[in-house]
Amino acid sequence: MGMFLRWLFAFALLTLTYNPTDWNYVRWSIENYQAHLSVAVLMGLLLTIGYIIYIRATLRSIGGFGMILVMAVVAALLWVLYDFGLLQLDNKNVQVWLGILALSIVLGIGLSWSHVRRQLAGQSDVDDVDE
Repeated sequence: MGMFLRWLFAFALLTLTYNPTDWNYVRWSIENYQAHLSVAVLMGLLLTIGYIIYIRATLRSIGGFGMILVMAVVAALLWVLYDFGLLQLDNKNVQVWLGILALSIVLGIGLSWSHVRRQLAGQSDVDDVDE
C-alpha cells in the first residue's frame, strides 16, 4: 500500500502542475498571475518543494541511470500495448496523460526503492554523513 500511495502522490504532484484539462497550476497561474501573484508564487513554491523531495529521493535511491532504465521499461510497455492495438496515440491529451503516468511511475519507484531494497535484502540504506 505504501508504494501505491507514493506513486499516487507523485501522480498528483505532476497532475497538479500540468495536465490537459484547465485544472492545473500552469494554466491557472498564466491566467491569474496579475490578480493573484502571491498565491501563484506560494503554490509554485509548494510544488517545487514536492519536486525537490521526489527528485532528490529518486536520485539517491536509483540514480540517473535507474531513472532512465525505469522510463525505458515503461516506454517499452507502452510500445507493446500500442503494437497489440490496446493503446491509441492519436489524441494529444492521451499522450500527455501517458507522459504524466510514466513520470509518476519513475518518481514513485524512486521514492519507494529504498523500502523495496530493505525488504528484499534485509539491509537499510543510510545517508552519507560528513564528519
